[in-house]
Amino acid sequence: MGDRVVVTGLGVCAPNGIGLTAFEKSLNQGISGIRFIKKLKELNFSCQIAGSPNIEKVDLNQYFTNIQLKGLRSSGLIYGVIAGLDAWKDAQLHRSFEEPDWKSGIVFGTGILGVDKFREAIYKVDDGNVRRLGSTAVIQTMASGISAYLGGILGAGNQVTTNSSACSTGTEAVLMGYERIASGGAAKMLVGSCSDSGPYVWGGFDAMRILPTKFNNNPEEASRPMSASASGFVPGSGAGALVLESLDSALERKAPIYAEVLGGAVNSGGQRQGGSMTAANPEAVQRCITNALKNATVAPDQLDAINGHLTATMKDPDEILNWSKALDRSSIDFPFINSFKGHFGHCLAASGSIECVGTVLQLKKDILFGTINCEDVHPRILDLVDPSRIVNETMGFRAETIAKASFGFGDVNCCVIFKRF
Repeated sequence: MGDRVVVTGLGVCAPNGIGLTAFEKSLNQGISGIRFIKKLKELNFSCQIAGSPNIEKVDLNQYFTNIQLKGLRSSGLIYGVIAGLDAWKDAQLHRSFEEPDWKSGIVFGTGILGVDKFREAIYKVDDGNVRRLGSTAVIQTMASGISAYLGGILGAGNQVTTNSSACSTGTEAVLMGYERIASGGAAKMLVGSCSDSGPYVWGGFDAMRILPTKFNNNPEEASRPMSASASGFVPGSGAGALVLESLDSALERKAPIYAEVLGGAVNSGGQRQGGSMTAANPEAVQRCITNALKNATVAPDQLDAINGHLTATMKDPDEILNWSKALDRSSIDFPFINSFKGHFGHCLAASGSIECVGTVLQLKKDILFGTINCEDVHPRILDLVDPSRIVNETMGFRAETIAKASFGFGDVNCCVIFKRF
């Protein structure tokens, strides 16, 4: 048996709240971070709303030097550094200045990083102004820029890497960090993910016509997980971060402990048996859930709650069906289930990590946050699940185990099991 792994720090930069206090309040009270974006209207987007962290009031000098801020255009990198450094501080850890911290590492994922900076670079190159690109253009646009940036700030001497698995990225990063510690390869791992904001990220999805177009005047009602009136996911952005640590290390330094990570699973549906670039292979999803529980040594009837992927599309009933089949549970026997995407939309590569932060808060606070905009539950879901198991409003509940799952673009899946400590 490997080392036990616990969560000792959390950080978040989300559309509905930057920092744990604001984020928890928004989840608790059903406050949406989805807003009308004037720029999207000017660019003739059909969907003119999105979830984007409001960093205007954030003192970025708490996270970056003036030199680092010069020419900094990568929104995802900014979000990731805010969330990552906040999580490190929340875990009561300090930066290593003398030599690398050989026992601490980073797995921080992203989908696309530094799109705005890349666009700026393209124009300067085309205009013959290569020398004006600046010395940080590469680190702002390379995928591993976020983990490299955090690794340099913290002095991490263990594995420092970036993963990229579409919507599964953040949840997968948690599992990768867990496995690194459980195998004895590290004592602490900062894990998480980030995603850029802006039309150059969201434009492709608008072109695919999979975003809602009828809520430009009432954006807070647009993201409708598990709802019969769901009409597409709302694009979002931001970052979430968790400090994972071996139990021995956490106890030795008397660190705060939020929850325990019991294990999980990743797989792919191979884009077969109904799976495609944009749809999940049902058998693969069910296998991912089953294998996650097996890896965590949790029986299906021991699972108290689920924070689903549930993106507010017509695929939500399919996800519920997969959970029901994998767990062999339905009706009143089904675990409590919720989704946070009504609060901030689908934050793409950042979604899993932001939602993992919310999931861990539920265990620590004896609470299940409500799913907003889910008053009209889809009838196919009600055929499987008793309405009392769908968490529409925030409720007190002392869960022992919660599953957090992400099912991503490209037919890739990840499920992590968290336990009360």
